[in-house]
Amino acid sequence: MADQPWMSSITDIGPGNIRVRGYHITDIMEHLSFAETVFLILKGELPNKAEAEMMRAILVASIDHGCSPPSVLGTRNVVSGGNSLNAAIAGGVLVIGDSHGGAIENAAKIMQSWAKKDGDTAMLADELVDYLRENKIRMPGFGHRLHNVDPRTLKLFEIAERCGFSGRHIELCKAIEKALETKTGRALPINVDGAIGAVISDMGFDYRLGKGFFIISRVPGLLAHAYEEMTREKPMRQLGNRNYAYDGPGPREIEK
Repeated sequence: MADQPWMSSITDIGPGNIRVRGYHITDIMEHLSFAETVFLILKGELPNKAEAEMMRAILVASIDHGCSPPSVLGTRNVVSGGNSLNAAIAGGVLVIGDSHGGAIENAAKIMQSWAKKDGDTAMLADELVDYLRENKIRMPGFGHRLHNVDPRTLKLFEIAERCGFSGRHIELCKAIEKALETKTGRALPINVDGAIGAVISDMGFDYRLGKGFFIISRVPGLLAHAYEEMTREKPMRQLGNRNYAYDGPGPREIEK
């Protein structure tokens, strides 16, 4: 008896035929943008005009943030070591984790959980911040090492409002920002990761896709950095901070 096939609802292929979620790839090539196609393959249905505009903004927002993020340094280091383009980009993607690029997923997980609770968002935000402080948990998606106000957050929320996606999760996100400042005495502005986490939540995406949104957005930036490193810099150059001090054991001998 032949093995039963494992099932997938994403893409159907055959001789001369490639259909993504039922739509022929040539029709997609003719009529859909990349952002619209990403929405289709993740959601399983074509986006409406508002969903397409929101998805476009999300994917543009995180495309690059200079040379200092860990994923960029990872990509450039791999190139500098004499490796291939695909290895360099893979190296950069592998650096993406909970501390870099993971805040979208982690923020969305918290907001999706708390937004289900009864009560207004201001009350829920206060309870959430109290819970986080009591358990010494940092709220992901808030605060930025560079921006006092993240311009990408403002624009994403503006587009979300225009497109009809400014719902309970974004409302909760803004309330968390206020509660954090009130209870900690520090301004911790919503950064682009927190904003995207709130927006995709109001769009109905599962929080587990959060890192995926960051990866899709960031890979073109990593490609640009990899190519620049290949074409402008010498191999094995100094990247990152090498100004370290040794604090291990002093000189010692192995007893013979």
